[in-house]
Amino acid sequence: MNGMLSDLAQNHFAAFREHIENTDPRSRWLVLTHNNPDPDALAAAAILTKVLRSGFRRRVTAAYRGIIGRAENQEMVRSLDLDFSRARRLKLASYPYVALVDCQPATGNSPLPAERMPEVVIDHHPARPSTAATPFHDIRTDYAAAATIAAEYLLASGVPATRREATAIVYAIRSETLDFCRGSSAADRAIHDHFNAQALPRLLGRIQNPRLPLDYFQTLREALDNLYGVDSLILSRLGPVAQPDIVPEIADLLLRLEGCTWSMCSGLHEGRLYCSIRTTNSRANASRIMRRLVGRDGRGGGHGMIAGGWIPEAKGGEDAVRRQQDRLAVRLAGLLRKDPSRIVQISGP
Repeated sequence: MNGMLSDLAQNHFAAFREHIENTDPRSRWLVLTHNNPDPDALAAAAILTKVLRSGFRRRVTAAYRGIIGRAENQEMVRSLDLDFSRARRLKLASYPYVALVDCQPATGNSPLPAERMPEVVIDHHPARPSTAATPFHDIRTDYAAAATIAAEYLLASGVPATRREATAIVYAIRSETLDFCRGSSAADRAIHDHFNAQALPRLLGRIQNPRLPLDYFQTLREALDNLYGVDSLILSRLGPVAQPDIVPEIADLLLRLEGCTWSMCSGLHEGRLYCSIRTTNSRANASRIMRRLVGRDGRGGGHGMIAGGWIPEAKGGEDAVRRQQDRLAVRLAGLLRKDPSRIVQISGP
C-alpha cells in the first residue's frame, strides 16, 4: 500500500477490500451522495466510484438526489467532467448494493428510503445509531472531508488519479475547510498536498470564481437587508430561495463579520425551512446544537463548526414562516446562552 498512508488508513482499506471482495462481482453498485450535494460529497462519490470500478471491477453508477445549485458546484461538475446521474431517474431495485458517502442512513439528507439499508457508508459526521446496522461503515469524525477518506482508498488501491480527479479532491478539501481556516486533520492536509501536485490550477480558479446569476445578488441583498443579532451571534432570514445551497453560503459569509463567532441563516425551499449554522469556536458541537434547534419536527446534523438542517414549512403563508424563523432565532440564542430578548435588527430595507 501507499507509504504515505497511516496504519489506521491502511487497516480501514483492508477491511473495505475484504468486504467488497465478498460481494457478488456481477451485481451493480449505486454510489449516492447526500441530497443537494456539495463539493465534498461530489468528490467523495466520484472517487469511490473509481475505486469500485477500476480497483474491484464492479459495475457502478454515481448519483445524487435534489439539485446541484451553487454556481461553484455546477462549475466543478462541468469543468471536471464528473459523471453523475439523477437518482430519481434510476430504479433503486436494479442496484443490489448501495454506498452512501458524506451522509448516513435514516437522516434528513439521505436519499435512501428508510426501508433500504446501504451496503457501505463512508462519512466524517458523527455516527448515527442506524449506521451501526450497515454491513460496512467507515466513519471518521476527526477528518474534515469525506473526500479525504475516499482519496485514501484510491491511494491504497493503487489506482492512479487523473488530473481532473486530483483537482476534485483538492477543491473538496479546500471547500470543506475554508482553505484550512476551519478544522482539519493531518490526513486532510496530507491528502490535499499529495493531490495538489497533480491538480489543474486553471480549473481550480475557474471553479472558485464562477460566473454568478442575477438572483444570487438579489438573494445576497435580501440577506443583508434582514440581519439580526445579539452579542456575537448574527442571524439572517430569507424568503423562498431557488436552491437550498444558498442558505449555508450566506451563513459562511456572515461568519466573516467582525466580532461574530456564530451565524445562522434560514430560507424556504419546496415546503422546507432550511437553516445553517456556523461558528469560529473550534470546540463547539454544531451538529448537536442543530439537532436541538430543529427538534423532533425536523432533521439536522453536521460536525464541529458547521451544521445544517430543516423543518417543515409553517402553514399560514409568509407571516407564519417569518414567525417560525424568529422562533428558531430565539431558540438558538437560548442554546448559546445569549439573552433572546436582546435580539435586535441590524439592518433593514
